Order: sequence, then structure tokens, then C-alpha cells
Amino acid sequence: MKAIVRTGDGGPEVLQLGDAPSPEPTETQVLVDVHATALNRADMIQRRGGYPPPPGESEILGLEIAGTVARMGSTVEGMAEGDRVFGLVGGGYAEQAVIDYRMAMPIPDEWTFEQAAAVPEVFFTANENIFTLGKLSAGETILIHAGGSGVGSAGVQISHHAGATVFVTAGTSEKIDNCKSLGAVEGINYKEKDFVAEIGRLTDERGVDVVLDFIGAPYFERNLSILKTKGRLLQVGLIGGATTEINLGTVMRNRLQIIGSVMRPQSIDEKIAITQRFMERWLPELKRGTLQPVIDTVFPLAQAQQAHEYMEANRNFGKILLKVR
Repeated sequence: MKAIVRTGDGGPEVLQLGDAPSPEPTETQVLVDVHATALNRADMIQRRGGYPPPPGESEILGLEIAGTVARMGSTVEGMAEGDRVFGLVGGGYAEQAVIDYRMAMPIPDEWTFEQAAAVPEVFFTANENIFTLGKLSAGETILIHAGGSGVGSAGVQISHHAGATVFVTAGTSEKIDNCKSLGAVEGINYKEKDFVAEIGRLTDERGVDVVLDFIGAPYFERNLSILKTKGRLLQVGLIGGATTEINLGTVMRNRLQIIGSVMRPQSIDEKIAITQRFMERWLPELKRGTLQPVIDTVFPLAQAQQAHEYMEANRNFGKILLKVR
């Protein structure tokens, strides 16, 4: 099969279209003919040599797919060859990938493969962190950093839908306007204004209940400073670095919670549960059109290098996709 292979660890230039062996499904997996996949920040970290796949999983980049079932393992139930499915995987930048059948979700009839591929990683991540871990509830406030990212755009929608007041940070006024169209009440251009001061102004110095952060060290102490008593900091990325010092007195005095989360190393049982929680709470809303996958750009698979360059330039609002077939 054709796949995006790496010539080494490094920049986008190490990504090349080449040949790779087709994966063999286990007894609980289905082999999928991939029609579309999507980029995630984790792909860039893996490309540089970090964020390795769990033992036994594909070394090919790509965390989500949409396609059709080509072959099934011996214990697979409730599926047939030709079924349109989407879900969370490893090895998505390829013509074929495998997925446990309990994580393979049926694609709604009215959706394109590209729409389906834009959903799993970002909506799973947003739901697990904001609701399962962060316990955001109606009437609370949340600050979502990188509101224009895939996870950010998903997080804005589901937080707003749940009745929370949503603030975002983003790097352009256009991205802020787009976040507002998805449900954010206000946006802060982090290139022009201090988000700590702005959150203080916007909340009459009360702060927020939850912060969803992808930046890490440079924002850590500042994130803690804007949390209300019993506030929750959800750390889901380390773009700016992983090492910092904190004043533990702030954490203790305000009874704060600092919650870290990474999707990839979790067990198959945990990922099945994550899939089920998403399907129960948010897939019906996506089917109805109440929520929507936000797609910025679609590149052909052979242009994965250009797609990575585009993401690294932070030009996208929402998801960047690769069209495989």
C-alpha cells in the first residue's frame, strides 16, 4: 500500500510518499480502506522523534481515519465489508489501517469521509478533558487556549452547548471571530494582550472555573492565577515546554485541581470507553448539525509535507485533512 513514510526524525521534509506493508487485522480488528485522515499536533511531535506509538502499533503517523471495511477479524460482530466507518487509530496516513471494531463508528449517511475524519481525535479529546475529567457544568466559565485549533474549535462548541460561558485565546482577529461564531462569548489575541489581565477584566476579577491548555510551561503559573476556588486546569499539550516552577500555596489555598491527560498510551479498554462516551453524548448532536466538524483545508495524501508546514505556520482554523482516495 501507499503511505507517508519518514526518512528520519525532523521537519516536514522527512515525510515522503512511499510503500509500506498493509497491516493485518487481529481477531478483534477490521482492516479499513482509508479515504481520509487528519493532522494533529501529536503527529508533528512524533515526526520529530517524540510521542512514540504504543508497542505493537504502526509507526506511520495519523491518529484518525474514515473509510470502508475491507476485511474483518474472526470475532468481529455487527459489521460487514463495505461498511463506512471512522475512528481513532494509529497509522492513519496510509491507504489501509486497522481499528478495533468496538472503536469503529458508523459514518452517518449524509457525511463525507472528510467530515468523519475531522471528528474523532478532537471531539474525543475535548469531551474527555472538559467533561469526564474537568466536570464542566452549565453556568460555569471556561478559558480554552488555542481556540482556533481542532480541539479548541470542538471544545468551544461542546462547552457552549452544555451551557458554559466560553472564552478563548487565538492569534488573529479572524480566528477569534470564528470562535465566536461557534459559541465563544469573547476572544483574546494572545499576541496583543495579556490573557490574565483580560480574563480579570471580562470576569470582574472572578476568574474562570476551568482552563484547557495546550501550551504548558509558559502559561502554567498564569493559568493557575485565573482559576476560581476549586478551579480545574486541564493540561493536554506542552507546545511551549514541559518544565516549570509553581507556587503550591496557590494550589492549596484555592483548592485547585491540575489534571493531565494523554490519549495515545491509554489501554484499548479505556479507548473503547472514550469512544462510547462520545457516541452517547455528542454523535447525535453532530448528526443533527447542532455541532459540526470544522475543516480548514484538505490536502492530497502525497502533500503531507505541505500540510505539516501549513499546520506549523498556525494558519489553520479547525482541522487539516489528507484525502487518501
